[in-house]
Amino acid sequence: MGPLTLPAGALCVLVGAPGSGKSTFAARYPDTWRVCLDSYRRMATDVEADQSATPVAAEIQNLLLDARLSRGLTAVVDSTNVFPHVRAGLLARARYWQRPVTAVLFDLPLPTVEAQNADRDRDRVVPLHIVREHHQLLPDADQLHHEGFDAVHPISELLATGTPPLPRSTCMP
Repeated sequence: MGPLTLPAGALCVLVGAPGSGKSTFAARYPDTWRVCLDSYRRMATDVEADQSATPVAAEIQNLLLDARLSRGLTAVVDSTNVFPHVRAGLLARARYWQRPVTAVLFDLPLPTVEAQNADRDRDRVVPLHIVREHHQLLPDADQLHHEGFDAVHPISELLATGTPPLPRSTCMP
């Protein structure tokens, strides 16, 4: 599967549990398009899983999103985005800059996500209870449309093309 064609200047929000393939999907796009909380946490603390760095990572993400969206440049948000208030903030930012906003919903079965999480590099494995909690929080496509996303693409439908996936990746290029 190649990258999804996005409208020029769009904000693309990846929505999925840890280990669901968001970073692998995001790697299909130019690295300048990708904003990734894991990367910013790692830059702040040397450990991408250090959740104490999330507030500063979110500030960096928002600065970069404003810089790109204000210039009409496409941005792909590579983080879980399973919480409604987080998605609402991203939608508001896109609307402020009058940019189209697309969601890619990583609606994979929990056993698949758990297996992919377990197969990650050791320092990227997320505790199982968090993976399960985030998986339970996944919205469905109708909910994402209702929230205001212009387009919603479930990954299960994108994967149905039968094209082999790219190898595992991390947020850092």
